[in-house]
Amino acid sequence: MKTTWIKENAPKQWFEIDATDKVLGRMASEIAMILMGKNKPIYTPFIDSGDFVIVTNASKVKITGNKTKDKSYYWHTGYFGGLKERTFEKMIQTKPEEVIKSAVKRMLPKNRIGRQMLSKLKIYNTAEHPHSAQQPVKLEL
Repeated sequence: MKTTWIKENAPKQWFEIDATDKVLGRMASEIAMILMGKNKPIYTPFIDSGDFVIVTNASKVKITGNKTKDKSYYWHTGYFGGLKERTFEKMIQTKPEEVIKSAVKRMLPKNRIGRQMLSKLKIYNTAEHPHSAQQPVKLEL
């Protein structure tokens, strides 16, 4: 028996997702699947066979329940007592791109290939984006 692998330079496709009124977690899991290439029959875990994803209208994403006030994002400055916290409500006003990026990042592999996959995610706060030359396919999730 012989096992064959895909080539590293498999053709990449571009997808565009409009985040208006989409649930954050469900949308992030679909994006992670596309970035990993699990939607293709040539999926191989140790080869980056995923596609590019463009997310527009990031500030219009929704979450369910009381998470707008309860969900918190933490980071550390590196100094003593430097643990910072910001709620989802504040994050969606100041950095809506980071909300989607962190949700997708946590669903990808935690290694070099995962970082490579995350670099193929492009997030924009408005409906306009500079990737129209790639002719992205619009996805409805």
